[in-house]
Amino acid sequence: MEKSGVQESKSPSELIDGRIEELGDWRGEMLGRLRAVIKQADPDVIEEWKWRGVPVWEDAGMICTGETYKAVVKLTFAKGAALPDPSRLFNSSLEGNTRRAIDFREGEEIDEEALKALVRAAVALNKAKSKR
Repeated sequence: MEKSGVQESKSPSELIDGRIEELGDWRGEMLGRLRAVIKQADPDVIEEWKWRGVPVWEDAGMICTGETYKAVVKLTFAKGAALPDPSRLFNSSLEGNTRRAIDFREGEEIDEEALKALVRAAVALNKAKSKR
């Protein structure tokens, strides 16, 4: 499938940079902060740009997506239902058998240590499944 225009020449990381900049409000700032925490948790993370504009972080499989809506920035963990969440970060998409999400609202703090633990658990799960 061929991509068109400017996006074709930009890397996924550059496209994510552009999304953060174009939002220009608390959502861009929040997405940037969440991105930084993900990268701190997993320095080997690979950034992707999928589904016509969704930032995705991967390592041995999908870790999570970063979607922006009017009232929330949502991190959706692809295999969140299988992850330990002792800090109870997951607060959205709780009814499904696979995914779990965290909705961040304007002004909310990020529990960086708990989020890093969740990212590391997702990577460990991906790596364990890829070895089978």
